[in-house]
Amino acid sequence: MAVSARPPEQWASFFRERWLPQLVEGGVNLQVLPVYIEDDYRPEGALRQTLRMIECAHVLAEGNADQVRICLDAAAIDRALDEGKIALVLAMESMPGLDADVELISTMHRLGVRVASIAHFGRTALADGSGEDATGSGLTSHGVAALAEMERLGIVFDVSHLGASGVAHVLELATKPVMATHSAARALRDHHRNLTDEQLRGVAGTGGVICVNFFAPFLAEREEDATLDRLLDHIEHVAEVAGIDHVGLGPDFIREVMADLTRPCCEGVTYRGVDPRAAIPGLAGPSGLPMVTEGLLGRGLPEKDVTKIIGGNVHRFFGDLL
Repeated sequence: MAVSARPPEQWASFFRERWLPQLVEGGVNLQVLPVYIEDDYRPEGALRQTLRMIECAHVLAEGNADQVRICLDAAAIDRALDEGKIALVLAMESMPGLDADVELISTMHRLGVRVASIAHFGRTALADGSGEDATGSGLTSHGVAALAEMERLGIVFDVSHLGASGVAHVLELATKPVMATHSAARALRDHHRNLTDEQLRGVAGTGGVICVNFFAPFLAEREEDATLDRLLDHIEHVAEVAGIDHVGLGPDFIREVMADLTRPCCEGVTYRGVDPRAAIPGLAGPSGLPMVTEGLLGRGLPEKDVTKIIGGNVHRFFGDLL
């Protein structure tokens, strides 16, 4: 979002100057790079902005080919890691602009998308997001077709943001492992964006991975309680419920992006009741990620388990699915 807001001729240089140093400092070598379309573009401009952001991703990768690579399969991820580059995996959040045209999922796959969800907070032609849980709605017929098409193409289905009934529907229908790219534990913070223990076990039961969200409002009710320790509590809870082989990191680092893109007139405005600028101290961006590794080791977790949590499980998951 932040990179594509610049003129196209600045995409590669802005990424190199602003975001690449943070990724390097944080030790990131595998990054799911999601296309998320702001409400201002919905519905009429959503597809155009989706295409623009996908193009932006390719341009920033080509302009920084010495440091990053967009990877289309597991072999490409391994090559990037072997060469000391950051592997980028393109994702779509809620498939904006596709609506009921499920055939366009194939188009997105041709453009490099390898992970996707089918709803955000609200309603789409495919499913209801978690903000619409009261409807009790599962996937629409188009959503069912989308899941089948994603499995056929090899696009990972992401249940983060999907409504509770939709998650249950996906777990009933899925024939391949699914992923939660950025979801915390509802047992520790009762928020619709988090997953219940039953859902955690369900995702793990498919062979999937739950990547724990770092976003402060989803970790604790009060911002002052959203600390590194609270995040570690969520990670450990997911590991205990889903199993150590089914937990990863899904930071949802949006504070800097929101600060960058929010107009001065709208500063202080919340989105659906949450402050997009709230963050764990020291973990507002990827440069702080070593704090998580140190925190997990400090709690006495075996190094082999920490290695799984901070990327090993996601690497294995993509190796099996892509």
